[in-house]
This record gives sequence, C-alpha cells and structure tokens, in this order.
Amino acid sequence: MSDEKVELGKKLFWDGRLSGDGSTACVACHMPQMGWAFTSPISRGYPGTVHWRFSQTVLNSGYYTKLFWEGNVNSLEQQAKAAATGAVAGNGDESMMEMQLRFVPEYVEDFQNIFGTPWPNIEDAWKAIAAFQRTLVSDPDKVPFDRYMNGDESALSESQLRGMELFEGKANCVACHSGPLLSDQSFHALGVPNNSLFESEPLYQISHRWQQYQKGVSEDVYRTANEDMGLYYGTKDPENKGKFRTPSLRELKYTAPYMHNGTLATLADVIDFYDAGGGEHPNKSSLMQPLGLDEKEREDLVAFLEALSMDEPLLMDSPALPASVPLQ
Repeated sequence: MSDEKVELGKKLFWDGRLSGDGSTACVACHMPQMGWAFTSPISRGYPGTVHWRFSQTVLNSGYYTKLFWEGNVNSLEQQAKAAATGAVAGNGDESMMEMQLRFVPEYVEDFQNIFGTPWPNIEDAWKAIAAFQRTLVSDPDKVPFDRYMNGDESALSESQLRGMELFEGKANCVACHSGPLLSDQSFHALGVPNNSLFESEPLYQISHRWQQYQKGVSEDVYRTANEDMGLYYGTKDPENKGKFRTPSLRELKYTAPYMHNGTLATLADVIDFYDAGGGEHPNKSSLMQPLGLDEKEREDLVAFLEALSMDEPLLMDSPALPASVPLQ
C-alpha cells in the first residue's frame, strides 16, 4: 500500500479501458452514489448481455477472505481480474487491456514509479485497483453502532437498542452475522426465491444457461438447471447447492436491494423473509426457523440494521483520466 498506488488504482477503477470496448469500468457496477454497488436486482452486464446476480458493494471488501457470492476467489487482486475479464461483466482481454495502458504516457510513468517496470503490466493493474478498494471502508466515527460500541451510550435510539437485543437474541441474526464485518464469511442456503426475470426474459435465460455451462457442471445439470447453485459450482458437492456467502451488514442502508439475486427490495422485506423462516430449499440451513416477531419487533430490528451504516454515504468524485496517445 502507498498513496501513489492507491491513486493509480482509483484512476483504473474508473477507466473503461480495462474492459472489452471501453464502456464497462469497475465503477460501472460499483457506483459511489449507489453504495459502491449497482442498485438494480440484477447487475448491468457488458453491452449485449446481462448479468445474473446482484452486484455487491465493494465497501469493506478488503476484509473478506472470499470474494463473490460463491466465494470463488480469495483476494481483491483476483476479484478485479475476474470482473474485468468476465464475459458478462467487463469482457476484457488481458493482453488488449495491457496494451491500452501502454498507450497512456501518464500510466507508463505511474507504473514505472510504483512497480519499477518499463511498461504497464496488467497484473500490476489489478494490484493497484485492489489497493484502492482496500481504502473504501466504513468510518467508525460515523456509524452509530460503532460509536455505541466505543462507549457513546447515546449513539443508539431506544428502538435501535431493542433491535440490537433482538439481533443477538430472539431473531438470532448474530448466528451468521457476527464479528466486526457482521458476517461469518461462511456459506448458507436460505431458500431465496428465484428472480422472476429468469422466468420471463430470454436474455436473462441466456446468461443463466451460459453461466451453468462455463462453471463446469455436468450435462444433466446443465440441461435441467433452473436455479443459481452458488457454492456448488466450486465444490460440485450437491450439499452445497443453493449456498451463498454471508454478506456483511455494514452500509446496507445504502445498498438495497438484497440477496444474491436482488429479490428482496427493502430491509423490511428481508426481516419478513427471515421471520417466516426463509424459503424452500433441500439444503436450507437449520438456523432458518420462524421467528415469531411482532410488528414492533420487526420495526426495531430494521432500525438497528440501519444503525450499522454510516450517517451519510461514502461518496467520491470521478478522477480525471489521462489520454491515450500514439507511440513515437
């Protein structure tokens, strides 16, 4: 980490030249004004395609041990690469993106100063983007919950305090949403219903079927798959079908909708889902049980969840991007 590497990473995070046609920079799916996510149930895709999952926020992502909903990479460097090269995300070719950087004199100088290479190397670009993303963190002085935990007893309202008691007790949210990140960083099946877009829109069905194929499932699974199977794609263990990594609850006030496919629009919807004991799935976690919350308890729980976010969102202006010029 260095100031220079972070500043380079910020520019690259905004630079569409790290994509197939210049249109899909990292920020295209992780917008500051949208909680560093993309507030559509299914994220935008590369032009001519659509994605198949909700785009998670990159806030506090430096603290995850596994990235993406199915946990298929274990570093921000790998995450940046996977997103920029993914066919329904950035759709970039690494050699072409590297050459794009080499035609930008300012980048050539930056990479020389930071990495000691005569020309930009694409692997170093991922390192710079990862360094920038590690600076995108919640400010504990601006988070009511953190202020309360640090001794400010006035930081939480009476409703939020009751919600915290429910969170740790009757609702048992803490069973999975624990620790500073408010995530056990494990994988659970909740029975989240499929997004109806995949039942009615051909382009979404194309993405869904293509993803099944490229993730290496057997042909019988590929031919009949009607759900996103999450962790199963990496393990091929049937007991992992329907399991997704527990997301952090930090900054969730600014990152609606919720779940891996964006099917729950509000925090109230999320509480109702858990209160009902989740949905139906053969691998559903035994932790998912009806909670029996009354209306006031549901309101208090939502109030506490909102206290896990900063008082105001983390915004950032777009950097000025350097121009490409012909080689001499």
